Amino acid sequence: MKKITVTSTLLFFSVLVYSQTVTLDLNRSIEIASDSSLQAFRAKNLYMANYWEYRSFKAGRLPSLSLRTTPIQYRRDFTQRYDSENNIDVYRRQQSLHTYGNLSLSQNFDLTGGTFFIDSELGYMRNFGDNTYSQFSSVPLRIGYSQSLFGFNGFKWEKKIEPLKYEKARQQFLYTMQEISESVISYFFSLAMAQTEFNMAQENVASSDTLYYMGENRYEIASISQSDLLTLKLNAVNAHNTLQNAEIALTRAMFGFVSFLNMDKDTHVVLELPARPQNIEISPELALQYAKINNPNFMGFEQEMLEAEREVDRTEKSSSFDASFSVSVGFNQIADNFAGAYKKPLQQDVVSIGLTIPIVDWGVRKGRANMARNNLNVRKISVQQNMLNLEQDVVMTVNDFNVRQNLISSAEEALGLATMAYNVTKERFIIGKTDLNSLILSQERQNRANQNYILSLRDYWLSYYKLRKLTLYDFLGQEVLTEQFDRIERIGNGRFN
Repeated sequence: MKKITVTSTLLFFSVLVYSQTVTLDLNRSIEIASDSSLQAFRAKNLYMANYWEYRSFKAGRLPSLSLRTTPIQYRRDFTQRYDSENNIDVYRRQQSLHTYGNLSLSQNFDLTGGTFFIDSELGYMRNFGDNTYSQFSSVPLRIGYSQSLFGFNGFKWEKKIEPLKYEKARQQFLYTMQEISESVISYFFSLAMAQTEFNMAQENVASSDTLYYMGENRYEIASISQSDLLTLKLNAVNAHNTLQNAEIALTRAMFGFVSFLNMDKDTHVVLELPARPQNIEISPELALQYAKINNPNFMGFEQEMLEAEREVDRTEKSSSFDASFSVSVGFNQIADNFAGAYKKPLQQDVVSIGLTIPIVDWGVRKGRANMARNNLNVRKISVQQNMLNLEQDVVMTVNDFNVRQNLISSAEEALGLATMAYNVTKERFIIGKTDLNSLILSQERQNRANQNYILSLRDYWLSYYKLRKLTLYDFLGQEVLTEQFDRIERIGNGRFN
């Protein structure tokens, strides 16, 4: 039995020798996962997609300059024409060359939903055949404005929603990074538990083998009974089996931890458990205040309401009378040469009014408007319920965190007492002043106390990072996480890298 266990352990450590060994604490593990894990890569790319969407929105609010042109258009065909002398339609051969260009500067006006524009045009036409001639047509300058009088103003709603969507995307990125931290904590303490249990299993093997060897000597002098000797042997056998199972569990936990951090699969990690954290008092009211400001879900609720209100506005205005107008003032001229097309231009005035009057649609537009209003009412109730649930989650997490701080103190004290009791009981058993059952019970209590301490640390950090996730606030560093993010963006010249 000893030979099998020793061989297994030697094989395990031989793997460690030929692999890269890294010592990590909790903070460093979170840093690596936040930078290199697949989840972090996905979160960064989702944020960048929202970033460029917001940049597109901002660019759409600026004046746009565009050039529309037909560099060359040549036609040679037969076309139908009216012969006024004979009062008949005839086909005549036509050969022509056209070219055209328009340079336009436009600006959307968010308040009214209209569009201002300034443009300039130049066209050239040449006809071939019996009557060959050329003409230039120019619009040196034209200023205009188009506006829907009663229709849906999409620009106004975009101005409200798009900045909110981008701010929510920033907060959602930080929220996701805190979720990654929670996952790291789970993997970290799973590996820490596996390493602790493996170390305890090794110690138990050495202790049980020693006690069994001592028991054999004491049995020979009739100091213990055969029943106690068999119990010692059973403990030794169980300790060896436990060590092998602990080795398997450690290998699995190591693989899960290394894979999540996206490290080399042959990396062997030695963990350093975090020290006992400092006690901090967090009031539910303060946490709830930060959550309402920073949590992306609260901002998502606001976005949902705005989008529902936008849909109501769209459907109501599309179901009623609508009117639009456009006006432009400029100059134009034609001539048979380029210079003449820009001499003494004539004023060009264009005024257009359009009307859209729904007469009979069998209630389709009215039904859509009613559906949008009903959806808005349902959304309001849903948002209110979700807000209450989120507020309750924040308050419960704060209470849970405060309790976890006390549990760590108790678990640490229990571990110290259990270790001390086991050492005393072991010494008393060696000198024959206590029985075997007391020794086994003391050892089990020490193992449970060690496990409970690690679980208490895990639960503390899980509750703390959940609180960070819900509030996007670092209570230990006393800083809003969005401020840290803004510094990263400034270092990256305005964008996250």
